[in-house]
Amino acid sequence: MGILSLLAFLLSCMIQEVGAEMKLSPEELTVLRGEEAQFTCSTSNIQWAVMTWQLNQIPILTIHNETGVLPVANPDVSAKESPDSPGDWVFSLKNTERQHQGEVTCNLQDIDRRTASLSVQEKGNVKVFGDNKLVLKGESALFECQAAGWYPEPSLHWRVDDKPVSQGEYNISSEESGKDLFTVTSFHSVMAAKSSHVVCLASVSALTRPLNSSVRLTVVAEVVQDGDDCTVLLAVTALLAALLLLLLLCIAAVLCYRQRRQASSANQGVGEARLLRQQGGSSTQDTLVRAQQMQFTMSCS
Repeated sequence: MGILSLLAFLLSCMIQEVGAEMKLSPEELTVLRGEEAQFTCSTSNIQWAVMTWQLNQIPILTIHNETGVLPVANPDVSAKESPDSPGDWVFSLKNTERQHQGEVTCNLQDIDRRTASLSVQEKGNVKVFGDNKLVLKGESALFECQAAGWYPEPSLHWRVDDKPVSQGEYNISSEESGKDLFTVTSFHSVMAAKSSHVVCLASVSALTRPLNSSVRLTVVAEVVQDGDDCTVLLAVTALLAALLLLLLLCIAAVLCYRQRRQASSANQGVGEARLLRQQGGSSTQDTLVRAQQMQFTMSCS
């Protein structure tokens, strides 16, 4: 019994020693589907022989203290010793999928282990339906936004001219598809006070910046309440007057051109008539001269 108790005591001391020198970081990691996940298992105890990495309790990579990483069948799984901290091993899982999320375990020769959590999220798309809207001042414009193909359920919110909209001003509904993907739909009614950009944003925690979609809200007839509106009214009136004056000038120019052409045609006709009369008078004189010459010739005979 004494020998067994001593062995148990020595084993307990070894476990405590190794366990106190192990660390797995980060303890929680969230990535987007397709991105790379990395964990670092560190120990200052150089006496270990084998380090095994497990994903959801399934061994996927083994490291020998002397020979390094043993060959693996999965090309997306790898490990390397940290150049900055000898004894620390960095485990990498590329092209993460939803089935990879769960527990990542660093097992040090079955004496102690550390476990971290891996979450894999999916980025979908977001769209505000419809084109830019043109509404009268004081009326309301209804906008619909849909964020489809997300996991987990995304957070969705609105902004108008870079100002966040209170959640009480729009509604949100969510549904889950057969592939465990979420679609979130929201309707937001905007009172047309001034022209602005309406933006819908969707995000999950792994995204550094939300995805967004926007449309333009243009408000017309902003001309009845304040000084700025009066200025706009005067500017519009002046523009219309200028356009009308330009149209009248064009009409006057066309009429003047037509009158000049008619006058030119009339003058040309008068000149042609005079020329014909002159030619006719010359022919009559020639005939009289010839007759006189003939009478003179006969009298001389």
